[in-house]
Parts: sequence; C-alpha cells; structure tokens
Amino acid sequence: MSNASIASEKAGLGAGGPALVLLGRVLLSVIFILAGYAKLTAIGGTAGWFASLGLPMPTATTVVVGLVELLGGLAILVGFQARIAALVLAVFTLAATAIAHLDFADQIQVMFLQKNLAIAGGLFVLAAFGAGALSVDGRR
Repeated sequence: MSNASIASEKAGLGAGGPALVLLGRVLLSVIFILAGYAKLTAIGGTAGWFASLGLPMPTATTVVVGLVELLGGLAILVGFQARIAALVLAVFTLAATAIAHLDFADQIQVMFLQKNLAIAGGLFVLAAFGAGALSVDGRR
C-alpha cells in the first residue's frame, strides 16, 4: 500500500481518495501546462515582458520558464516524478510571485499573489504525499 493510499485511508477518504488526488493533480497541472504552452508559442511577447521586469537574457529565460511550466505541469498531470515536479513548481511559483506580483497597491497583483500562494501550498502537499495510485508513480 502506498503512502498516498495510507494517507487517504487515515483521512477517511476510502475508495474515493485516489480519484480526489487525481482530480487535484489535474486541476493543479492545467495552469502550468497552459502558461508554459503560451510562453513557448509567444516567445517575443513574453521576453519583452520579462525584459521590462529586468530579468536577464529575457528570450532564454522565456524558453526555460516555458519548459519548466509545460514539462512540470505534464509531469504532475500524469503523476510522473510528481514529488520532484511539485517541489520544482512550488519553488518556481514562489520565485515568480516574488519577482512579478508584489505590487500591493495593485489589487490584481495582490490577487495573483494570493492565488500563487495557494497553488504553492497545493504543490507542497502533493510533494509530501505523492501522486497517488492513479498515476505513473503509483503504477511503479
């Protein structure tokens, strides 16, 4: 029995636990898959925004960030090396928040800050408990 299965049983989730973990992974992964794809298909625009933030080598940064988001999101979606992917994306999300979403005078940026903190929290939970039975990791 996997740690995720034991955790589900202890939490009283029973047979529905693996499905809830899968649903959580799907919901967490969507934002990263879409954001990564968007960056990789609009490199010039994203690089321009990154340059305005003062990030170094904005084009290369765009490609790296896009790949981290896309590949990390896909890893979480299918549950492949999900603990590692979740940790990478959690740290990435906190770093992105510190770089781009700390303008407390802008309510939109405050909302992005709160959203990102919640996403990072979900990713840390995923890193702690794993991808669950309905995953590539759970099949190994």
